[in-house]
Parts: sequence; C-alpha cells; structure tokens
Amino acid sequence: MMGFVLRRLAQLLPVLLIASTGIWAMIYAVPGSPIGAIVGENATPEQIQAAMVRLGLDQPMAVQYWSWLRNALVGDFGLSIQNREPVLDLIVQRIPATIQLGVSATVVGLLLGVPVAVVSALKPGSWVDRWLSGWSALALGVPTFWLGILLILLFAVYLRWLPSASSYVSIWESPWQALRNVLLPAVTLGVYVSGIFARFLRASLLGELRADYVRTARSKGLLERDVVGRHVMRNALLPFVTIVGLMMATFIGGTVVTEAVFTYPGLGRLLIQAIHTRDYPLIQGCILFILVVFVLINLAVDMLYAYIDPRIDYG
Repeated sequence: MMGFVLRRLAQLLPVLLIASTGIWAMIYAVPGSPIGAIVGENATPEQIQAAMVRLGLDQPMAVQYWSWLRNALVGDFGLSIQNREPVLDLIVQRIPATIQLGVSATVVGLLLGVPVAVVSALKPGSWVDRWLSGWSALALGVPTFWLGILLILLFAVYLRWLPSASSYVSIWESPWQALRNVLLPAVTLGVYVSGIFARFLRASLLGELRADYVRTARSKGLLERDVVGRHVMRNALLPFVTIVGLMMATFIGGTVVTEAVFTYPGLGRLLIQAIHTRDYPLIQGCILFILVVFVLINLAVDMLYAYIDPRIDYG
C-alpha cells in the first residue's frame, strides 16, 4: 500500500506542476493588469514602475514563475490586495466552514440517495422505481439557488425555525447552533447531489444484481438482505465511492452559488469576492488549494478501494 501511495504521489507531481503553471499564468490572460489593481487607476508612471520593481514583475516570466512557485511550496501566496493580509491566513480561516458544509451536504446526499437507489434497484420497472427515478430527475433538475430561496422562505421567513443568513459555528463549540446554521445550505446541496448518488448507485446495483454470484447466493438459501447487504452492495460501491469523493471535493472546493444565497462564509464565497475585486494573489491561492483538495481526495478514494474490495492488488 505504501508503495502505491508513493507512486501515485509521484504521478501527481507533474499534474500539480502543470496546473500551477496555468494558475500563475492566468494573471497575464485576464483583461487588465494586476499592477492596476494594486496601485490604483490614478497612479503615475513612476508609481507603477516602483510597484513592478517591488513585486518583481519587471523580471523575466520564468524568474517570476519560479519565485512564485518556490514561495507557494512553503505556503507563501503573498498578501491579499484588498485585505492586506497573508493569503494563506484568509484561506485557513474559511477552511473549517467549508469542510463542515461539505461533509454535511455529503451526509444529507447519502441519506437521501442511497435508500432511493437500493429500493429502486430491487424493484426495477415497478411503480416504486418510476416514482423514485422521478425524484432523482427532479433533484438534479431543480436549481440549487431556487431551492435555497424556497427553503429560506419556508423555514426562515414563515416558520422562523432557522436563520436566513448562515454563519459559521464550529460543531465542537456548539453542536445545536452549528446544525441550525449549516442545515439549510447542506440540505440545498444534499438534495441536488442525492439525485447523482441515486442514479449512479442504482445503475451499479442493477449491474451487480444480474451477476452469476447473486443467483448462486440466492440458490443457497441466503436471505435477500444478506445477498444485497454483504455481497451486492460491496461490489456496487466501487464506482459509487468515486462519485462521492468527487462530490465531496467539489463541496470542499467551494460552492459559490449556495454560499452566496445563504451568505455562508466558505471558500467559494471568498473566491468570488476575490474575483470581483481582482485580488489576484487571493484568486491564485484559492484555486491552488482547491486543486490540491481534488488531488488528495482522489488519492484517498483510490486507497479506500482496497478496503472495499480486497481483490484489488496495489503491488
């Protein structure tokens, strides 16, 4: 297993290097200049030249990139243009809120999607299957911002059970307040992703239920719950785990629309604010962090395969 992890990390290094090059180069691709955002629109040519020398932007591009990459490797992404604070500190402040929302939304999606997929796969073609398939299509088709607004109107405006603007409260500090603040955005995201989970798991279960080992297990007199729970489900989880990992990485990487609707202080909202204010160092830091999250979660999913299916050989 350790050899597999080391090989995967070695394979991911070129991916991270190429992606970091794109993240750094986007400053030169977007309209406008980062210097204009730093010194202001009314700066004199002398002030612009002084800022370029101070930031090293007068040097060749290869030198600039190597300087940025060397600093990024030790967590130094520079200072935010708007806040005048280290970019890494701003990202670290938002990470707990983003992780809490991402994990909560994934749990909601699993609680809604897995039962729908199992029941639908066990009764293919029945009216139950048609109703549950309709639920999956509806969950995928409803825009998250519209569902979020409806939930705010119902639970915050009319019933007054939950806050309309969600702030971050650590679950370790106050579980009840944390639940009240994260519930609406988590349900908004969870309902959408439950449709994805249900569709993928249902298709995987249907494929496994037609396999020869299922017929053999039933002919031996095993109970249906044992056939499905101990054999079918375990094999069907392999492709499903990949989807769960990708969705969790997406949530932890920031959900811009949902965080904007609920004014949730997550990484996605920080990124969109940085884009609006042309805060280039903060944009680079956020995107690079999201990239690393995707890479690490994909690696964790690959390692999880070995525990789901011991037949997988990582030698």
